[in-house]
Amino acid sequence: MASSSVNLEEIPSESLMNELLRRMKCAPKPEKRLILIGPPGSGKGTQSPIIKDEHCLCHLATGDMLRAAVSAKTPLGIKAKEAMDKGELVSDDLVVGIINEAMKKPSCKKGFILDGFPRTVAQAQKLDEMLERQGVKIDKVLDFAIDDAVLEERISGRWIHPASGRSYHTKFAPPRVPGVDDVSHNNPRSNSVSFINANLVTKNLVTAFPPFSPVTGEPLIQRKDDSAAVLKSRLESFHRQTQPVINYYSKKGIVATLHAEKPLADVTDEVRKVLS
Repeated sequence: MASSSVNLEEIPSESLMNELLRRMKCAPKPEKRLILIGPPGSGKGTQSPIIKDEHCLCHLATGDMLRAAVSAKTPLGIKAKEAMDKGELVSDDLVVGIINEAMKKPSCKKGFILDGFPRTVAQAQKLDEMLERQGVKIDKVLDFAIDDAVLEERISGRWIHPASGRSYHTKFAPPRVPGVDDVSHNNPRSNSVSFINANLVTKNLVTAFPPFSPVTGEPLIQRKDDSAAVLKSRLESFHRQTQPVINYYSKKGIVATLHAEKPLADVTDEVRKVLS
């Protein structure tokens, strides 16, 4: 077993205690298996860690899972690498298999948030078939609905802290110092502030953690694909691929449409009502 390679004596007592407290807090939580669907900049990355923490779920992003499987040289990871090395797309069956493996991790005991998959109806069907074999199903699909024009404003002003993935915005969530990350990795409030990993953040949330978090001095960057031209192409592709998937899950009665153009706190309230 993988756990046999872990030497508990080398893990700080504080980390062990924090994990024990987390598991105790999570024990009574009901299981949930969620899919997040939304275009780039719709706020999925903002809401996901909030949902993850409040419901004790694991976050399954297909890109991260593929890279982890390839790095770990699992049987499915080896097959995925072979396909990628040939310049081929990783098959739906392989991706679903890797999701199946990831679901078995202890962190996914209470369920998961699936992000970036499925992108097609065929993928949704394969996912449902795999889950059915496990005796479970998708409980809710959160559709982050938002106008394309709003997305353009959001994304063109977005700045990223590469080391942590935290997002800032020149208009909606500016860093305290222009071009510099706000959150210290060594600060005890970093975990709380990381929930402000946002494409859109209201000022009242930012000031909820006033001067506890000094700047790291690490620079922020703008991604090349955060341009209007690239965004237009990505949105066209998203709408073409994803609407049939939303229709597929709508027929099952499990789609909740969120008003993703609203401020972060309002969207969070919507999510909480949907998942309550």
